Amino acid sequence: MTPASNLPSFNLLDEPWLPVRFTDGTLREVGLLEVFARANEISSLAETSPPNLMAEYRLLLAITHRAMTRSLGNWKDSDRARWFRNGFPPRAFTDYLEHWRERFWLFHSEQPFMQVAALANAEETRDKYKPWTQISLASACGAAPTLFDHAVDSEPETISPAFATCLLLGFLQCTPGGLIKVIRGSDKAGPLANTAGALPVGCTLHETLCLALHPFSFAASNDLPSWELPALKCDDLAAEAVLATGANDRYTRISRAVLLIREENLRVKWIRFAAGAALLEEPTAPDPMASYRAGFATMVRLSFTEGRAFWRDLPALLPDADGKAALPAAVLSYAGNLNSILGTMRASQSIVVAGIASDQAKLLRWRLVQIVLPAPFLVDLSLANGLRDKIQVSESLHDKLSKLARAMYAATLPDPETKEAYTRAKAVLESGPADAMFFAQAERGLANLIKLIAEGQDENAHAHWHRCLVQAAKKMWEVVVRGLGEGPRAICAEAKSYPRLQRLLREYQPEANQQALLTAENS
Repeated sequence: MTPASNLPSFNLLDEPWLPVRFTDGTLREVGLLEVFARANEISSLAETSPPNLMAEYRLLLAITHRAMTRSLGNWKDSDRARWFRNGFPPRAFTDYLEHWRERFWLFHSEQPFMQVAALANAEETRDKYKPWTQISLASACGAAPTLFDHAVDSEPETISPAFATCLLLGFLQCTPGGLIKVIRGSDKAGPLANTAGALPVGCTLHETLCLALHPFSFAASNDLPSWELPALKCDDLAAEAVLATGANDRYTRISRAVLLIREENLRVKWIRFAAGAALLEEPTAPDPMASYRAGFATMVRLSFTEGRAFWRDLPALLPDADGKAALPAAVLSYAGNLNSILGTMRASQSIVVAGIASDQAKLLRWRLVQIVLPAPFLVDLSLANGLRDKIQVSESLHDKLSKLARAMYAATLPDPETKEAYTRAKAVLESGPADAMFFAQAERGLANLIKLIAEGQDENAHAHWHRCLVQAAKKMWEVVVRGLGEGPRAICAEAKSYPRLQRLLREYQPEANQQALLTAENS
């Protein structure tokens, strides 16, 4: 007889574990069978952790892709449009999930869901337990810095299997690379590490799955999720990093080897932990949810920067003709294509951007931003370039203002002409509120700018944005001047700098230029 402790338990198809929000506002946890059966009644996932949220959506997209492929074989964007209007094929999800039911047990002696059973007997891990906080990106563990708690490794609290599942998914997708020292000395990062991942979302979970679903490809016929692959062995964990076979592989890659250890009440206190199936990145095949912006020498994956308003990086989400200014996430083009087929290009498209930022193995911050754009911005180069140019104008004005402000601040210091004075002025201003004030004030006019560009009112958009930037510049200048104090040096520095500010802002005030011209003619 098999001991009860070895029997499979907590099947993710049936047990409630995935937090969702129904269209009537109800919040509840559901199993995978229910989430797909009621996708039209669910508005969105209700996960509060950005890494977990993106990982859960990626899991559902992998299941959707495989279920449709198993049910229909080859399918196209026109099929996605039909599913968007009429729903997915009846029983497609049920048949697929029931076929793989044995691979969705959270606790299983041979192949637990998204885990490595071999750790239970491996010499390196069988007697070594880690607290569950090892896979919680928000928790303190070992020497890692804490974001939200001060847990103690030796006495972790127990957590529910539902919560453990969500943590596991987020960790495997977003863990940074670094030292492991178990089976391998170090390991690669998760597929969505240090990334501001983009996801187009609809009014219901069903619409979101249709919008973000990656296309069928015969070339990627071997692109399988982790539960359709053989169980990982220790030799697999010691092997070199390998490229992803496609989105399904990326969305479910076991980037670290984890084995949850169940307590008698199915709660989790300890885990076994080791290096995983390392992911080798291919620059020509980026993650479908990752966007890239132009860096100094190469394209840089979009992440979250401290104190930086995300709207400044909106151009990275928009199409670019030659790919030198931006490489938007592929999921945004999937949504754009679907909107084109559906004829909904006059409607708006919501985009969730979420993830966690890190510096090597050091976790810095996480964030979730929701953006609403007119749908044509995802496919129309002229609209995308129009918005990109306007945002670049704001960056250019801010750079000029910053240079002027640094010179003014340096003038209040001893030896104002020295490099040290300028360096100190730069550090003080960058750590203060002036930059944030400029972009916060400018953002107040962003929604109307996007609307005017979408309507083809280029001249009005130009004038509106310049007015907003002038107001933002004045607010920023007020903050900088207050920071100077009221000493003689400060008053003198501001008096000398103010005419330069006026000349700078005159470039953005056509009506002021016209008035100056009339005054000169009359005199």
